[in-house]
Amino acid sequence: MSNHNLPRGRTDQGLTYHVTSTVNRDAFELQPDEMKKLFLRIIEEAKTIKGFKFKLWNICIMDNHFHFLITPEKGQSLSEILKWIKMVFAIRWNKKHHKTGHFWGDRFYSREIKDEKDFWTVFEYIDQNPVAANLVKKPEQWQYSGAYHREQGIIGIISLVTDTTLRSDLSFRL
Repeated sequence: MSNHNLPRGRTDQGLTYHVTSTVNRDAFELQPDEMKKLFLRIIEEAKTIKGFKFKLWNICIMDNHFHFLITPEKGQSLSEILKWIKMVFAIRWNKKHHKTGHFWGDRFYSREIKDEKDFWTVFEYIDQNPVAANLVKKPEQWQYSGAYHREQGIIGIISLVTDTTLRSDLSFRL
């Protein structure tokens, strides 16, 4: 995969992206589970308190990185959304652990989703992350994933994918 980062300040045109970001030095700083729960709360705050508008189709928070399948609404900036989420998390993590300095490694990696096949390939890849890491046997067992949220009927952070949403909310057309 080639590294594609949006220019700072650019607003999206309703495009969908696979986004990932890693903790500085690949440290397992998203442990314990309390930190993953904090990360989920901050994503929710990005929508409810900060007012960012985006569809998060899938997510997986691992111990040292995360994955999003995300569509910022037209006029919203993927860079600004990710900057805010990562910055707020880093501030709160540092405060809780009495630390200073960088929490995240690189800015973030993003790749535009090309078509429906690409969407579903990335969707499944994100679901399978905790399985591939031998953390669970089935994706829906990983509490910090879209698979778990879908299985449990937890709505709010995750946008549910249907044929209608694929046609109306994604920039590519079936």
